[in-house]
Amino acid sequence: NNFSFLAHYRALIFPLLIREGKPTPFFTFVLALLFCVYNGYLQGRSLSNYAKYPSGWLKDPCFIAGFIEWLIGMAVNIHSDHILRNLRKPGEAGYRIPRGGMFEYVSGANFFGEILEWFGFALACRTIESLAFALCTLFILGSRAKQHHQ
Repeated sequence: NNFSFLAHYRALIFPLLIREGKPTPFFTFVLALLFCVYNGYLQGRSLSNYAKYPSGWLKDPCFIAGFIEWLIGMAVNIHSDHILRNLRKPGEAGYRIPRGGMFEYVSGANFFGEILEWFGFALACRTIESLAFALCTLFILGSRAKQHHQ
């Protein structure tokens, strides 16, 4: 579990996949990295030291539904980022409206996917820490999605 947060897709993997575009300021990258490391520690510690689960937890409908929601959210997030990375041809500049996938339904499909991921995680884990992270993700990415939509 800690590894998934340390190698958090949005903070570490996605920036390495971007071909061109505005560079990410180093300070922003460091803050994102520190947040992911600290959040990974908090989530991992919560799940390994404090959360109590019955023996059949992995067969519980809440866990299964949350895990499926997390997988769907991750798939939407990765596919949406793929669409965004391929919006422009090499050397092309300017704003382009993304098409395809969940962009046909929401203008911030990548943000929607990540929000869905972490609410699925919260449903599967059923801890206050996972819910807090899902809510923070909703408020932070929701505001970014609103800005991008405008």
